[in-house]
Amino acid sequence: MTDTPAKPSSPRRSRPVKVADQIKDWVVQRDLKQGAKLPNEAEMIALFGVSKGTVREAMRILEAQGLIVTRTGPGGGSFVGEVSLERAKSLLANYFYFQDLSVSDIYQMRKVVEPELAASLAGTLCPDQIAELRGLVQQYDRPAESPEEERDQHIASLKFHAKLAEYSRNPLLAFMVSFMARILTDLTVYRRLYEPHNEELRVRGQRHQLDLVEALEAGDAARAEAIMRSHMLGAESLMQRQEARVMRRFIAE
Repeated sequence: MTDTPAKPSSPRRSRPVKVADQIKDWVVQRDLKQGAKLPNEAEMIALFGVSKGTVREAMRILEAQGLIVTRTGPGGGSFVGEVSLERAKSLLANYFYFQDLSVSDIYQMRKVVEPELAASLAGTLCPDQIAELRGLVQQYDRPAESPEEERDQHIASLKFHAKLAEYSRNPLLAFMVSFMARILTDLTVYRRLYEPHNEELRVRGQRHQLDLVEALEAGDAARAEAIMRSHMLGAESLMQRQEARVMRRFIAE
């Protein structure tokens, strides 16, 4: 008879961490919104039956997570906070620091998600939003004259996709697209940037984006989806030609 290997036990959670979770549950149960004031320290001690030090450490944990905001002075105290989009993207990017994320991984996801985003936006954008998208495309309407300018054009192109995400009414879809644009902007390096510059790929990429704007303005979801899918294939090809890779480093909020 052989012994069954024991399953590794979960790490023990400290009392402040447990109290931080209890505070979160307390907020959820009352459906408190951003800016709602929390009980003061004495009330927390009585509410959760723990020491002053435990309450203070629990509140520090929640503040570090962006879930509460503390203000001093008249009218001060602790209030329900909201995790910002940039903090959420930074935390997730820092998770992927340990996962050996590749450009191929990113494009496997982009080819699925971004055509869906484009289709969902068709016919929903106002004239100002259409004009803003066209303005972004115009930022790279000429051949790059240096590696620095070529990288600037890459970043301008990614701003176009981040802007599409900003317009989305689906917060999860918007987050995924803007997160991938952030990774490609902040953590991507190109071993063969401008060696040599491929003008055909640049023109095709810009044409895709201009055609996409036209499809969005016309409310043609099927065409918008097809254009974005083709655009993603072209962008991935460009990344491969330039031997792009994702750097292993943390990013700031």
